[in-house]
Amino acid sequence: MRQHRVTSFDVAALAGVSQSTVSRALAGDPVVSEPTRTRVLAAAAELNYHIDENAARLRTGRTGTLAVVVISREGEDHKDVNPFYFSLLGAICAAASSRGHETLVSFQDAAETLSGRYEEQRKADGLIVIGTTANRTAWNYFREIGENGAHIVYWGSPFDEGLDWIRADNQEGARLATGHLIANGYRRIACITSDHSPQRQFKERYDGHVARMREEGLPTRAVEIDESLPREEQGRKAVSDLIASGEPFDAIFVVCDQIALGVLLELHERGIAVPGQVGVVGFDGIRSGAYAIPPLTSVEPDFQSAGTMLVDKLLKQIAGTPSDERRVPVRLVPRASSKGPGLLP
Repeated sequence: MRQHRVTSFDVAALAGVSQSTVSRALAGDPVVSEPTRTRVLAAAAELNYHIDENAARLRTGRTGTLAVVVISREGEDHKDVNPFYFSLLGAICAAASSRGHETLVSFQDAAETLSGRYEEQRKADGLIVIGTTANRTAWNYFREIGENGAHIVYWGSPFDEGLDWIRADNQEGARLATGHLIANGYRRIACITSDHSPQRQFKERYDGHVARMREEGLPTRAVEIDESLPREEQGRKAVSDLIASGEPFDAIFVVCDQIALGVLLELHERGIAVPGQVGVVGFDGIRSGAYAIPPLTSVEPDFQSAGTMLVDKLLKQIAGTPSDERRVPVRLVPRASSKGPGLLP
């Protein structure tokens, strides 16, 4: 007897949805709610149903692939890229996979090798751009591509106007970090930041810190980083500058974990105990912070949410249903570096 060939109609019947919903769910269309997508996937698995991807691509004109570009500093060894972006990259790839899409990843830095015309070349349906905003040439290049009609979503863009970007909730994260230091007994809290950096998140984090300090009636003190130095060296120099100023301090909120690691090293080499004499909190939630001496308290964005929001924002843009979502939730990860004055790590 001839075996019945399972179709999308069978999946739709089992899942209790329409055939068009089955097609959208299996294609990763963000218009389909998560409970419905889960029900459709379960029905497809039960019936051992698989879509003909080649036929689907011919029918829709889509590649089923999303490109991801990680912008590096020009000439930077890729192993030295901020580990934050590797965590974000993993979350993006996982989210794309859950939506039925493959990812094409490229690390780019030098002006003469920048490449982002994935849609024109039929390599991908859209593009997600992440990475350092210190490479302004690269960001200008990818902004221009977006302005010329390509489907692009940006993480932490140095430009706000006219771009589809997503960032962490930087002000709320800074408020959490500062409130944590205050609650643990610190009062003379300096902030290592940059008022002129292309990293817009630094300014947002400093603004959140200042707002929380003013709520408590506490004075604020900003220490500018030297953007010409590598991140850890920026932290070391900022601590040196802070000490040389002669202003008393008992805690430091640092707007970036990589800079905070340099802060911890400089304090250690100067014999200043953390957290007993100085408490330290960073921002970004990079994994190496957990293995610092002492382990670094940090504000961590929800990487899973970040990856999902970036992918869904891009898919909605491709589908012509833009999303207003902008901010990724954050949480405080308390560790030994901020236990309180007079305490051992």
